[in-house]
Amino acid sequence: MFSKIHEECGVFGIYSSGGTDVAGLTYSALFALQHRGQESCGIAVNDDGVISGYKDLGLVGEVFPPERLQKLGGGQLAVGRVRYATTGRKSRDHAPPLIINHIKGSMALAHNGNLTNAAELREALELNGAIFHTTSDTEVIAYTITNERLRASSIEEAVSAAMDRIKGAYSLVIMSPQKLIAVRDPHGFRPLCIGRLGDGWVFASESCALDGIRAQFVRDVRPREIVIADKGGLRSITTHCGQCPRSLCVFEYIYFARPDSVIDGSSVHLARQRAGAFLALEHPVQADIVIGVPDSGLDAAMGYARQSGIPYGMGFIKNKYIGRTFISPTQDMRENEVNIKLNPIRSVVEGKRVVLIDDSIVRGTTCRRTIDLLRKAGAKEIHMRVSAPPFVSECYYGTDIDDKNKLIANHHTVEEIAEIIGVDSLGYLSLSDVVKLADHTESGFCTACFGGGYPTSIPQDSNKDRFECKISEREKQESV
Repeated sequence: MFSKIHEECGVFGIYSSGGTDVAGLTYSALFALQHRGQESCGIAVNDDGVISGYKDLGLVGEVFPPERLQKLGGGQLAVGRVRYATTGRKSRDHAPPLIINHIKGSMALAHNGNLTNAAELREALELNGAIFHTTSDTEVIAYTITNERLRASSIEEAVSAAMDRIKGAYSLVIMSPQKLIAVRDPHGFRPLCIGRLGDGWVFASESCALDGIRAQFVRDVRPREIVIADKGGLRSITTHCGQCPRSLCVFEYIYFARPDSVIDGSSVHLARQRAGAFLALEHPVQADIVIGVPDSGLDAAMGYARQSGIPYGMGFIKNKYIGRTFISPTQDMRENEVNIKLNPIRSVVEGKRVVLIDDSIVRGTTCRRTIDLLRKAGAKEIHMRVSAPPFVSECYYGTDIDDKNKLIANHHTVEEIAEIIGVDSLGYLSLSDVVKLADHTESGFCTACFGGGYPTSIPQDSNKDRFECKISEREKQESV
């Protein structure tokens, strides 16, 4: 059961005419995207049409020590992906990217997002003889593309045809023997941008990955656009564009993306500061200091402090050597997990009326322990402000909100939540203001998890885990 919302992954691809360490650059870019997925990662390299790769569970630095990175060898193209599983088992088989060898050639694919019709597509493919090795949506997309490739004259034509069949959220980087292709779904749920590096081109989930390899940002991939990099340069297929309203996941600005990224024209850092300013206007309070929960609450705390005139302070020290993959093997350690990750600065909060800013409340357990730490450090009052609306619904587009019953706001009022987590007052960012965070983007936003309505039809029964569920468990589910 989750305590923080997780996003599925980050993707990267590079095309170079030669002489560039594509594996090393992909490695560096994945480091910059590590915040988008800490469960597994992988890199595939294309050397004159021959695609090989390596993937495993773990962080980028763990999976690719220098000797492993060197074994990938040289090439002209590469794709990479960091993953946090929202669908599919946590195993090496599910680690990205996916490499497919078929009659029309090889292909490597990295995917960010979730399909809403994966179950139907998978069933149709299986009835036609396809054999799946994973339960991930990535494999469904790959087989759909290869199926279309049997009839298409080019890989980009096959991708275009596949886009008419796959539904939901997908930002893709696809590598064929001679081409690198970037694709974004019709609604633009997940970010994807284009960069220039010397004589080559790069695609990445966030602009911070371009900064990490000193690539020049060119632009964002448009929703439903297909961008192809090959020996002829960069070209684009836009015949599918403009068919759906834009619905970028607004939580990209609140939590998922790195603050130094620019997504669809808007700074993530400034968007979070705007969230804090909106919170100060919506939920003012008399207090002595504003603090944020590291790291995603800090920018919003600055915005709240600036708008309210209440001084900003650093209330917590975060243990930088314990990441999101920290495992608590015993009950005592699980209960002390927040204490291990965060420690309040007593001199900052003792005897003070504190405004505490965080990006979200999921179950309430983690923030309750955080608030307990502040109480023990001597905070006189704690007024919590959240830079997102309450989570009340499932997400079908690439996060791990798969059961609304696990969401505290789904079955408790704001006043009840305040009492449960132990704060003197609680205020959430409104649904009307959350869509105003990105002031320079042309995108509309998906706010379905906040009760804003789904931009697409939603699956009634995904049945993705049927091969990972014990018979007794399936029988129990069917009897409910």
